[in-house]
Amino acid sequence: MFSHVMLGVNNIETSKKFYDATLGALGIAPGKIDPKGRCVYMTPTGILLLTKPINGEPACHGNGSTLGFAAETPALADAWHAAGVANGGTACEDAPGVRSAPGMDLYLAYLRDPDGNKLCALHRM
Repeated sequence: MFSHVMLGVNNIETSKKFYDATLGALGIAPGKIDPKGRCVYMTPTGILLLTKPINGEPACHGNGSTLGFAAETPALADAWHAAGVANGGTACEDAPGVRSAPGMDLYLAYLRDPDGNKLCALHRM
């Protein structure tokens, strides 16, 4: 459904370190800085871009927004979470674990990135 997601960040290098670590835990290659100074992560299923806002205003998180990343196993979701906390992220929500929803169980791990964007690693049990 989505071709790409772009997140506003205030410091490209700080954010690159965080996302290289968290996405690396999920098997995604480090981001590349493009000619416009954005950090780009490309996979066969989509693109994530990190950029300073083009209007020159500070980046801020979206209240009520969450960006979710697929994790192949609960262990990878835990590794993602640990890498995030070790690289400038903040744990949020409940501790990583199974949450039951009607008809399915999900393994979820939540973080906020260095700019406050809410992220989730999700594994469908």
